[in-house]
Amino acid sequence: MRTPTSADRIRGYPGDNGVGAGPPPHYLGHRKRLRDRYLAGGWEALHDYERVELLLTYALPRREVKPLAKDLLARFGGLRGLLDAPYEDLTAVPGLGPYGAALIRLVKDLGAAYLLERAREGIQIACTADLIAYCKTALGGMRDERFYVVYLDTQNRLISLDLIQEGTVNQAFVPPRKVLEGALRHKASAMILIHNHPSGHVRPSEADVRLTRAVCEAASTLEIRVHDHVIVGGNDFFSFREEGVMPFS
Repeated sequence: MRTPTSADRIRGYPGDNGVGAGPPPHYLGHRKRLRDRYLAGGWEALHDYERVELLLTYALPRREVKPLAKDLLARFGGLRGLLDAPYEDLTAVPGLGPYGAALIRLVKDLGAAYLLERAREGIQIACTADLIAYCKTALGGMRDERFYVVYLDTQNRLISLDLIQEGTVNQAFVPPRKVLEGALRHKASAMILIHNHPSGHVRPSEADVRLTRAVCEAASTLEIRVHDHVIVGGNDFFSFREEGVMPFS
């Protein structure tokens, strides 16, 4: 008779004496019920901790992960905080390990990539809901300030999303010339400026307004339109155009 494998021991595979190596762990049946509830009722059928628990079963298949799921949500303040958490912070949580941390980061990045593709397919002249959703997902939880430019073609379709500056964002560190060089490189006809406020406060500073004005004035000399400047912080955003700050007179 063959030697029982690790998987056999989990299932209670009978050994040479016909006696199983032990009953299957109690959490296996729970995981199946959890998965079945998700497949039958979708995301809404689960509590937040159960959503995290179900995810963790794919990284930690031989452990009870319900307590860990609850601990993660408590540590990071909910699902958003968990998905925004850096890899280093995740690996510091006892019991999660590098595989669990990588899986959580992968879910966040896949979601951001999906939203960017939606924005790519459906972007309109101003900031669409898809673009805003992408910005909030990708930038809302970042701990450092980043400045991006969305470059658009003549039909206002997305050509490229370029990171222009990481760190301090103002006219001294983001010269309009650098923004316009990207526009010329991509042969863009229009653009949308995007940056985040790690503090979560999305009202523009005087430096933000000066930078936006400088980019708009420089772009107008090349007949390139600046449709908007969007500031993202946490789950909130500020649109210069929607708030009447743009266009500059």
